[in-house]
Amino acid sequence: MTPWNSYIGGFKAYLQLEKSLSGNSVEAYLHDVTKITQFLELRGLAIGPEKVELHHLQEFLKWITELGMTARTQARVISGLRAFYHYLVLENIVTKDPTGMVDLPKIGMKLPVTLNVDEIDLLIGKIDLSKPEGKRNKAMLETLYGCGLRVSELVGLKISNLFFHEGFIKVTGKGDKERLVPVGSVAQAEILYYLSDVRSAINIRKGQEDIIFLNRRGAGLSRVMVFTIVKNLAVLAGIKKTISPHTFRHSFATHLVEGGADLRAVQEMLGHESITTTEIYTHLDRDYLRNTIIEFHPRNTR
Repeated sequence: MTPWNSYIGGFKAYLQLEKSLSGNSVEAYLHDVTKITQFLELRGLAIGPEKVELHHLQEFLKWITELGMTARTQARVISGLRAFYHYLVLENIVTKDPTGMVDLPKIGMKLPVTLNVDEIDLLIGKIDLSKPEGKRNKAMLETLYGCGLRVSELVGLKISNLFFHEGFIKVTGKGDKERLVPVGSVAQAEILYYLSDVRSAINIRKGQEDIIFLNRRGAGLSRVMVFTIVKNLAVLAGIKKTISPHTFRHSFATHLVEGGADLRAVQEMLGHESITTTEIYTHLDRDYLRNTIIEFHPRNTR
């Protein structure tokens, strides 16, 4: 499988340099591509990517199905292979792309879990503000919900990227792409309170001076720590939904769409590369509208 190793190495460089993908995204692509090398080895097929044909891919799809992969995971693996072959065609390593003839498995649309405004207020209300970390946690959750940030964007947020006079914060998202996100008065007030009342008293580690949210040892928070904070608050609030920091991002987008926000504006704020990613929130909005009609329309009252 030596040719595969060489081509996969080139694919990695392509994803990093030309596509500017994050380290996690690059590793996910490489992990999916190596699946087919494992399959070929198990079948005793010593062929390079240029020799792979449709029947090989169909057998490969059957194999990953038998491994117990869900339709969603199978679709992701095939998408990874398509990206790999797209790179090979660009580099003139292969002349044809066999993945274009493979049908992706049908997957149902999975709507994200969201919290309503009362649930968000309930959860934030369970924060113990008598402790310094409580004031930090409130500022973090108000920022997650108020700006629709990913957890990685939250923990990487910098003081130098706060432009409160203009009403924006600068966020570094996937692929190190920067965007400006509007920040509301509540999130602004909680961040400023945390900076002046809590963070100013912390002995900050070298290199962390510009990071907003710090732990008690003066270092930036990990993504896992933010997950833990949210999970613990959900338990205290008695919220039975399976939630994470990303739930605040979903709730931010859903509440904007429900309120009539333009989908393109929501796409820009979330940092979605494609409008189709944002369109999932229109489905949530349709459910909201349907429930409203059922509850309030005179022909549906009992």
